[in-house]
Amino acid sequence: MSDAIKHECGIAFLRLKKPLSFYKEKYGSSFYAIQKMYLLMEKQHNRGQDGAGLASIKLDMEPGERYISRVRSNKTSPIQDIFAQINGRINEELELMPELANDVDALKKHIPYLGEVFLGHVRYGTFGKNNIESVHPFLRQNNWMHRNLIVAGNFNLTNVKVLFDDLVRLGQHPKEMADTVTVMEKIGHFLDDEVEELYFDVRDKEGLSKKDASPVIGERLDVARILRRASKNWDGGFAMAGMLGHGDAFVLRDPAGIRPAFYYEDDEIVAVASERPVIQTAFNVPFTDIKELDPGKAIIIKKNGAVSFEQILDPLERKACSFERIYFSRGNDASIYQERKMLGRTMMPMILKELNNDVENAVFSYIPNTAEVSYFGMVEGAQEFLNKQKTEQILALKDELSPEKINEILSKTIRSEKITIKDAKLRTFITDDSNRDDMVEHVYDVTYGVVKPTDTLIVIDDSIVRGTTLKKSIVKMLDRLNPKKIIVVSSAPQIRYPDCYGIDMAKMETLIAFNATLELLKDRNMYHVIDEVYQKCKKQENLPDEEVVNFVKEIYAPFTDEEISDKISEMLHPETVKADLKVMFQTVENLHISCPDNLGDWYFTGNYPTAGGNRVVNRAFMNFVEGKDARAY
Repeated sequence: MSDAIKHECGIAFLRLKKPLSFYKEKYGSSFYAIQKMYLLMEKQHNRGQDGAGLASIKLDMEPGERYISRVRSNKTSPIQDIFAQINGRINEELELMPELANDVDALKKHIPYLGEVFLGHVRYGTFGKNNIESVHPFLRQNNWMHRNLIVAGNFNLTNVKVLFDDLVRLGQHPKEMADTVTVMEKIGHFLDDEVEELYFDVRDKEGLSKKDASPVIGERLDVARILRRASKNWDGGFAMAGMLGHGDAFVLRDPAGIRPAFYYEDDEIVAVASERPVIQTAFNVPFTDIKELDPGKAIIIKKNGAVSFEQILDPLERKACSFERIYFSRGNDASIYQERKMLGRTMMPMILKELNNDVENAVFSYIPNTAEVSYFGMVEGAQEFLNKQKTEQILALKDELSPEKINEILSKTIRSEKITIKDAKLRTFITDDSNRDDMVEHVYDVTYGVVKPTDTLIVIDDSIVRGTTLKKSIVKMLDRLNPKKIIVVSSAPQIRYPDCYGIDMAKMETLIAFNATLELLKDRNMYHVIDEVYQKCKKQENLPDEEVVNFVKEIYAPFTDEEISDKISEMLHPETVKADLKVMFQTVENLHISCPDNLGDWYFTGNYPTAGGNRVVNRAFMNFVEGKDARAY
């Protein structure tokens, strides 16, 4: 994506079902699980490069023996850093006690991180928070083994204030009003409740001492009940993973399926990750063996290895995030690959209309690198059109055809080139504004000599959020090739509304579609609409979320998609650029055709899948009008 946005997080969970000696014998290493966790996390580094963490639990350890290990990093390469730390600790212990190398039981007892249950996390630091305390997994410690709670997730909740107030009413004193802390303390509260109830039950009915009760409580803990009670009022998108100190574990997905979670189970392991091909790669298993966790359900793995699937929250209408398919998830997922190609292919009718069907004087390319797959689809669509043209020409000339004429017709091809190359090493270190802009302009290099002055240059991008990089860098660089016209194609529709479920697009004024609409309102003497919408939003401030309406839609209502696109084209056209510029966007209808199972489109349509979303978008709009530089949730 030409506009860098921080987004998402990635979770990686692994549970070994067999004794560690099994993996040593079968796979030749006592550190099989650690190696697999590295793969599960590294193959999701696209989902977060600001921080990473790993926690492990060892089953059936004796009192006084360490059974929980955790390492976190917010360094430049956090995944590599945490595994360097892990390997360093392992090597230190083996140097001190080389006799452990072939004794799996002794290794487990003495070597940190060598356990049976693992939870990893990668993240981007949103809203300026990237200190080590913000890095997952989070740990809630207790001397009772089963009261230890480790939590990590890919999530954002819209109603943290409400949940925080709930904890205060319960008598707690949370250390900060952050959704991760709030979620962990909410689960922890009901975990404590459950443990306490079970203890009194086995004490009174079975006469067990506290020591004897402890393993019985671990066996009987109802994880599904804890999750139902804890998550009852959560509003947002989440794939929440957790481990209890004695070995129970879970992954819970939000009821609208906003955030992704995939799992694989066989007689050796249970693995869960935010992306399907990650599991395929790490364990070399078929696509069809990896399942998607249903919305509102939790996969629960008990200490004894029993796996169950429990409906924790009543499912809502499925609104899985379409940005996962457009950009966030890696494109080597078989279905995502085809969907991204379709996103490019479905743009061709609009492109051909803009070209007046003149594909002979058109050069097709993409803005590196994630748009490459949609570019393949766009070129396939162009080739399909050209083949149709050739067929019509041949049929029209069937009585006058010669080998030379046939060869002339068939020799016409779609011209596709790698036009832009991002200079990853260039740093815009100059602080003076005018000079910095000149440096930004050179972040992309172009390929000279492949575009003629009579050509239209078409480049496809995943999506356009702010348009800053397009205006300050890409369009200027493309203009150096002297094309007649530049068409920038977004494989995603216009982003009109903020996200509140995990993508760092929280402010209205950062969105080019919103700013273009403001300009249209000014142009047509309709800016009073802004005040009218503001007053409607203001009147809803104290309503329950379920009653709040997204009135921000009304600012876009007077204009067609084409009118807003044309205004964006005008705003993103630098004065120094000679070529005509046209920016065009995917339609919501074609997005749904291309990505039929991920219909979450609130950033394009304003149709938020949870009640809290409408409150957030109204608050974001009011912040804009009031000049407040603050997050809306």
